[in-house]
Amino acid sequence: MDEIVKAAMAKWPNVPHCYGWLGLDDRGRWWMRDEATQAAGPFAGPGASVRSRGAELRHDKLIAFIGRNYAADEQGQWYFQNGPQRVYVELACTPWVWRLQPDGRVLSHTGVAARPCGSWIDEQGRLYLETDLGLGVVHSQDMHQAADAIDAGRWTPTPCLAAELPERFGYVLSPAARRASASNASR
Repeated sequence: MDEIVKAAMAKWPNVPHCYGWLGLDDRGRWWMRDEATQAAGPFAGPGASVRSRGAELRHDKLIAFIGRNYAADEQGQWYFQNGPQRVYVELACTPWVWRLQPDGRVLSHTGVAARPCGSWIDEQGRLYLETDLGLGVVHSQDMHQAADAIDAGRWTPTPCLAAELPERFGYVLSPAARRASASNASR
């Protein structure tokens, strides 16, 4: 985490969390979701649309800042620590998107190296790698390299259902929906 972020957290410890404003798609792209976008529907899953996706972030330094300050809370909700405020992330698929490198390394969408320890394949043919960082989906553009790794015996994917992965690997796809559900249940 950036030192400037740690200093802001210490200076303003009680800033409210932010939900629904940031999304991560299954290709590792970040999306900003304003109020109108959020009102158009969820970021991913049933009811999602192009209108509910938001605006893709393209500023390299902002994307790098988000990546350096990306983490999970104790409930498996992923967030970006933006100064003193946690901005919870809506996930389209998994908290990590893996990019396979020509030399065999696996990098996250944030540029962090990961060590695979297991692999899974879902009903739609998406490949997931379990790593020392957690579970992530392999970027669709890297499937040829993934097929080579499977053919070489480096990975032996286990069949799975995509809907079961969040519970199995302890992450929350939509912190905003979870918060809304908890709020409705307390009424």
